[in-house]
Amino acid sequence: MLVHRTSFSSLFNTSSRLVLPAAALLVWAAVAFSAVSWGLRWSATDESPSNATLAAQVVPEVDANAAARSLGAAPVQAAAAPSLSSRFQLQGVMAGGPDAGAALIAVDGKPAKPYRVGAWVAEGLMLQSAQGRRISLGAAIDGPQALVLELPAKK
Repeated sequence: MLVHRTSFSSLFNTSSRLVLPAAALLVWAAVAFSAVSWGLRWSATDESPSNATLAAQVVPEVDANAAARSLGAAPVQAAAAPSLSSRFQLQGVMAGGPDAGAALIAVDGKPAKPYRVGAWVAEGLMLQSAQGRRISLGAAIDGPQALVLELPAKK
């Protein structure tokens, strides 16, 4: 029986002719990939003259109303400003005489707070008087009434 013996060194020499060039090719491919990716990153963050000229170009102004009309939209009406009385909701009155009393008032949809006669309810409006089921608000305690609020009728 014949046994073919090959030495380990002869196998290594034969395969090294293929392994070393393949390994070198992989290393250089990784170097090239790294160089290209870093080059692209640096070029994306640089302010080159070509990017500056693109930023300097003026975009034409677009009339939003004309565009909406061309797409069939109806003209939008401006929302009316809320009236002064709609900002306040009277929820309770405690009368206590000509210069005394208190009222429970909700301002601008916020939770109601108690106010005494002479206290500022909102900017420029003071609680002037609290009588029965109504109150008056104005710029000063003894000035003209700017607004009169009444409790809603009982059900």
